[in-house]
Amino acid sequence: MTENARIKALEQIMPATHGADEDIDWPTAEAVWRTRFPADFIAFMGRFGAGSINGEASILLPLPKPGLQWDPAEMAEETANARQLWEAEGGRAAFGVDPESIIAWGVTGGSDILCWLTTDPDPDRWPVLVAGRHTADAFAVYPYGMAEFLYRLCSDEFDVSPVSITFWDGGHLSFVHWRKAQRRWQEGRNPETGEPDPYAGDFAD
Repeated sequence: MTENARIKALEQIMPATHGADEDIDWPTAEAVWRTRFPADFIAFMGRFGAGSINGEASILLPLPKPGLQWDPAEMAEETANARQLWEAEGGRAAFGVDPESIIAWGVTGGSDILCWLTTDPDPDRWPVLVAGRHTADAFAVYPYGMAEFLYRLCSDEFDVSPVSITFWDGGHLSFVHWRKAQRRWQEGRNPETGEPDPYAGDFAD
């Protein structure tokens, strides 16, 4: 299955209605991270962008961008967190892999960090590493790329959930780009649903 086919399959269960092309400067991102990125992640950024799934999981920006209300989540901070966990919780000893081989691409509301294990020289062969906070294992590796992992996770195809929180409800999934979420907040609406929210916009300038 090609990366575009994987994104289209994901879009069947999670419409990109509130997604947006992130317009990433990929050569700069590759220079900063000293690696190419998986094709499915690049395709995801072009169709969905960075943002939130049901308000319970966030896909991270590879490079920082200024926010409309607050700066959106990006890879550097969560990668540092994942690498620190890897050292503290024995990931290096268990898997024989240095923390520098971990790059985070997402987080969940359960404080899990979704990463790639980048030991393969081909980014399209990077498996997903979940650094779980309340999972059976502190670290688990899944032999899928980011898009297929999300598809399987959102389709409830795992016998045991790889993350600490269930962020879908009866199969209904919504993705909201971070700019859309922040605009809703500024307008006094819930960032995820768009419904009026008396608490939204309290910190607007």
